[in-house]
Amino acid sequence: MPNRSIVPETGLTNNPSMNSELKDALAAQLLAMADDELLLAHRNAEWIGHAPILEEDIALANIAQDELGHAMVWYQLHQDLTGLDSDRIVYFRDAAAFRNVQLVEWPKGDWAFTMVRQFLFDAYELALFTRLASSSYAPLSDAVAKIKNEEVYHYRHSSTWVERLGLGTEESHSRMQQALDLLWPLASQLFESELSQQLLVELEMFPDLTEVKESWKSVVIPHFAKARLDVPEEATMINVSRKIHTDHLDDLLTDLQQVAREDPEAVW
Repeated sequence: MPNRSIVPETGLTNNPSMNSELKDALAAQLLAMADDELLLAHRNAEWIGHAPILEEDIALANIAQDELGHAMVWYQLHQDLTGLDSDRIVYFRDAAAFRNVQLVEWPKGDWAFTMVRQFLFDAYELALFTRLASSSYAPLSDAVAKIKNEEVYHYRHSSTWVERLGLGTEESHSRMQQALDLLWPLASQLFESELSQQLLVELEMFPDLTEVKESWKSVVIPHFAKARLDVPEEATMINVSRKIHTDHLDDLLTDLQQVAREDPEAVW
């Protein structure tokens, strides 16, 4: 494994004075991770007071809080690199400037939709974080070491619900299958690689997303089969840039940013 303070064969130190191309690539990746977590946290928080049972109301609220906390970690690392204020990044960007996947934009839907989406995302993060734990960029690997255990809990929670609903009643199975049919193509966007990511891969700062995807598939496909859910054909998966969004994101940001935009100079 490369020395954590010096990027191999470049002499670039892990601080804001690093090569501008490398800094931009790393900042873009951190922003994408932060945006994913922020918006999924927002969608999950919409279940507060509406979950099917009280225990799940509390559980999903806790998961949403964890996701928000993780987003803050990634936004802070982004701020350390760029100097851009995290609060302004969150509250004063328009939809076109967000770099999240469409998977987390969609409204919460029913409980089946939320659990399938959460499972797909949780399995992705576990596969990703397993590799990021050895990132040559110390601030990133150190952060992952602190939050990975929370992601293990998230995965256990969502995977249990996938099995419970998939093997439940005819209606619960039908709703789960409908959710999977809709969300499976969107999940492929998690693994869409930008050209700038290759530099991070070469320097062992970030893993090859092709490898992450294979690891993810080796987990999610057998689990869906265990729950008697049919994964759509691979040909149905779509590959789109994180710069392309749905109208759902505009609606979400209207709620998320409303208070801050009413008084942009307010100090909280």
